[in-house]
Amino acid sequence: MASNRTPFDQLVDKFSPEVRAAFLEAYDRIKAGVTPAMLKRIVAEIDRGNIEAAIDLLGIDRAAFGGLDLAIADAFNRGGIAMAADVIVRDPAGTRVALSFGVRNLIAEALLRDLSAQLVTRETEQAKQLLRIALTEGLARGDNPTKTALEAVGRVNRATGKREGGYIGLSGPQERTQAKARSSLISGDPEGMRDYLQLKQRDKRFDRMVAKAISEGKALFRQDVDRIVGRLNDKQLKFRADVIALNETRAALAMAKNEGIRQGIESGKIDPRDVTKTWGRTISEHPRSQHKAMVGQTVPYDQPFVAPDGTLIPYPHAPGLPARHTVGCNCPVTYKIDYTAALIRRRQLA
Repeated sequence: MASNRTPFDQLVDKFSPEVRAAFLEAYDRIKAGVTPAMLKRIVAEIDRGNIEAAIDLLGIDRAAFGGLDLAIADAFNRGGIAMAADVIVRDPAGTRVALSFGVRNLIAEALLRDLSAQLVTRETEQAKQLLRIALTEGLARGDNPTKTALEAVGRVNRATGKREGGYIGLSGPQERTQAKARSSLISGDPEGMRDYLQLKQRDKRFDRMVAKAISEGKALFRQDVDRIVGRLNDKQLKFRADVIALNETRAALAMAKNEGIRQGIESGKIDPRDVTKTWGRTISEHPRSQHKAMVGQTVPYDQPFVAPDGTLIPYPHAPGLPARHTVGCNCPVTYKIDYTAALIRRRQLA
């Protein structure tokens, strides 16, 4: 059976796993940097109430996300080259002209720098803000500094030697879900434990253990809770990595696709008057109602699409768009070059 995946979707499938792996690797390196000596320093800063110093010791900065930077650049560059090869451009005689994608083009380089910088800046700031809130709340509850630090950075798995769990790399809602699950499992709160059993990203292998504790009205041992929450963390982080990888890969490829047409215009191979773009139908199971209403909207290349809420959208995932129009968006745009109009114009000038 023929696949309904477009060439653009296939490129997303190809590059998003690389972006996902780079995202996870960045946080693996940050956690790996928390050696016993480093953990001792972090605990000491928390004990002093110096939250900012404790966060700084973790090294959550642009350098930590260098691999993610490279993965996004690779998707942009290789994806742009692949999509440019699929654009059909013809000269006045009707002969096909090759459209190239210049990865060293100054505008392309600036777009790529901005895309990478926005992602890394957003990620580092969010990670630090989450730590800031969680560590401050730990101090306010009166938790000891070591417990507060370990819940943030995770604990070392003796079998693998790797630090697991913690909430570095999670979103705010994910951290709160994890904190509630830990509190409920340790305290034996039956309602909270039942809520844990409804979590989509839990490890179901522990369900029988949790259900037994609920039926007996007991709390779980801390070492069991550490294992349960550690597996929950792994699944939460991987889920977030999937979402970010898909979103950022789509953004990089959509930008590269639009940039390929712009470079064709800049080189003189394409006349901008002959280019239109049409908003297509997404294959997503639950498309945004606004984007669904835009299907079939056609505008000149240099004009934006107009969403029902009035948002001007140059193309899906264009820089500066609000999150309500980007996160999870999988809408395609088709660029069309009107060769008939170009031929008529040339004959009129002849």
